[in-house]
Amino acid sequence: MGHGTVDHAPVYPREVVRRALELSASAIILVHNHPSGVPTPSPADVDMTRQIVEAARPMRIAIHDHLVVGRDGVASFKALGLM
Repeated sequence: MGHGTVDHAPVYPREVVRRALELSASAIILVHNHPSGVPTPSPADVDMTRQIVEAARPMRIAIHDHLVVGRDGVASFKALGLM
């Protein structure tokens, strides 16, 4: 879990994978919120998800989905065809 500011939360793929390895996870679901209330994934969200998927692949850790939570609902990367 990470914490950010009003408009940015730093995410480091190596830290996400490190935590999954610490927990002996074989798969993870990424989730974050958009304080704006609009759950539409940003280009930065899409890029970061791609980086995490690529970092996890050699460790055989599957990324099942990435959910973006907003006041107007939840967006699923998988349902949107973004992964």
